[in-house]
Amino acid sequence: MSDLRADGVPELVDAWRMVAARRGFEGHVPLAALTRLRDSLDEAEGEVRFALDFGTDALQVPFVDLDIEADLPLQCQRSLRRFLLPVQIRQRLGLIRRESDEAALPADCEPLLVPADGMLRLLDLVEDELILALPVVPVAPDSEVIERDFAPGPEENAAHGAFSALAEWKKP
Repeated sequence: MSDLRADGVPELVDAWRMVAARRGFEGHVPLAALTRLRDSLDEAEGEVRFALDFGTDALQVPFVDLDIEADLPLQCQRSLRRFLLPVQIRQRLGLIRRESDEAALPADCEPLLVPADGMLRLLDLVEDELILALPVVPVAPDSEVIERDFAPGPEENAAHGAFSALAEWKKP
């Protein structure tokens, strides 16, 4: 997390003060520093570039806009080769104090429940969005589709059918 401070981006901020001041932060962090994301990657080399902008919309709803870019090294589950998944995230998080406030958010806002003390870890916001961007099953876009019919043939059905053992009993 010291990498964030090197860019002049604080590790922890007061969300409500940042909204009132309309603050913005830009920085980059190595993938190796994102401990929750790191286990899902093939290797933790590379970096994430991000920008976070706090403010309020026309209805005075507090928000933080996230702009995140990274190339995530993943292992293709079809070919077992390493590939880079380019990720570009543009997300608006509506800042809420209580879960019941979620209903008042505009449709383009995802809710972010701010802790009672108002403090947010900026790197956690970036890491959360990258985790959500991971595919359930990583597949390289250039890998070949393997098509095969895995249905059993007639001989296999006859040999392993549910009543094949009973058929043996009927033989004299």
